[in-house]
Amino acid sequence: MFQPQKKKPKVKSDNQNFTGYMFISPFLIGLFALTLFPILYSLYLSFTDYDLMGTPNWIGMDNYVRMFTNDPTFWTSMKVTFFYAGVAVPFRLVFALLVALALNKIVEMAGLYRTLLYLPSVVGGSIAIAIMWRQLFGNEGAINSILAGLGLPTHPWLGDPDTAIWTLIILYGWQFGSSMLIFLAGLRNIPKTYYEASSVDGASPLRQFFIITLPLLTPVILFNTIMQVIQGFMAFTPSFVVTNGGPVNSTLLYVLYMYERAFEYFDMGYASAMAWVMLIIIAIFTALIFKSSEHWVHYEGDSK
Repeated sequence: MFQPQKKKPKVKSDNQNFTGYMFISPFLIGLFALTLFPILYSLYLSFTDYDLMGTPNWIGMDNYVRMFTNDPTFWTSMKVTFFYAGVAVPFRLVFALLVALALNKIVEMAGLYRTLLYLPSVVGGSIAIAIMWRQLFGNEGAINSILAGLGLPTHPWLGDPDTAIWTLIILYGWQFGSSMLIFLAGLRNIPKTYYEASSVDGASPLRQFFIITLPLLTPVILFNTIMQVIQGFMAFTPSFVVTNGGPVNSTLLYVLYMYERAFEYFDMGYASAMAWVMLIIIAIFTALIFKSSEHWVHYEGDSK
């Protein structure tokens, strides 16, 4: 005799939703409490006069007007930051690509070389390395000691406005490990058959680089460029520890000046306005890089 199957009791969807929200609650708490709320609160503070002690006093656009019309130090820090990012970012990218190209040719002990070359990126952003860099280029540092030992004139690298910024640029370029690994991963994904076919046609290694390697590597170059531009504009530790913005503000990077306004002059409203200006600048540069990528980035499967 046919007996109808008993329907299984349905699990209440409310209980399922509650369980799901419980699992993702740490992320949601971090997102709203540690990310979205501080961002929105800093936007509010940018329209106020706030000294970290009292109550924020609404002043409208005064911070922005003062920033662009009555603060020469703001423009100095902007100029220094644009120069720093404009030189340091290409320097790091080119150096990282050259090292990646060299490592791509190495077969034996490649893992060891990758690890050793990545180490500066792991420790390079630390306070200890910044202090070491300050000692290295100090008046009595290793660089001047080597020059003196060779009978060459020494130089106050950190005390000269013309050379101080270059010590920070070299430090930034020295931390090339992360970009190098990304470039190396992109190089390993290029099929070797392309190089074999071009060799049969008589293409030299230099020509192979420009007609095969560089075009197929453009998506990786795009990613690395965006990440390094963001890091370049947000640089803080080298300027703070190595030179403290000097001499005569020649290494006063934007984020360092923003830090000084917030925690030395207790002008948090003004510092918040500076933060939003930098956010807009980074967003504009990122958008321009993405827009320009339509003309120089080539993806596999493109019909162009």
